[in-house]
Amino acid sequence: QVQLVESGGGLVQAGGSLRLSCAVAGSIFSINAMGWYRQAPGKQRELVATITSGGNTNYADSVKGRFTISRDNAKNTVYLQMNSLKPEDTAVYVCNAVKLLKWYWGQGTQVTVSS
Repeated sequence: QVQLVESGGGLVQAGGSLRLSCAVAGSIFSINAMGWYRQAPGKQRELVATITSGGNTNYADSVKGRFTISRDNAKNTVYLQMNSLKPEDTAVYVCNAVKLLKWYWGQGTQVTVSS
């Protein structure tokens, strides 16, 4: 079982920055990949960024160059640094972990970007 707890969301003006954190209960060494997804009102959940156990990253085109995903194995935490935020980034951001082909999700954290 994997438990994920997100934090760091909030309200920010366009052009601002936020850093999201996803704390993993237990060691993240056994987790194959982790990622951040987001869901805006009336829209489907979409991939934002992923990072594998080997450190390989992948980003949605809409966030490339603005968002950075990273992991701190010592702290069992994955981060999403979000810069140059836009109103269209407004959504609930949810942390994801894949372990032995099972997918786990956090509760989500709200990010609101005002224009």
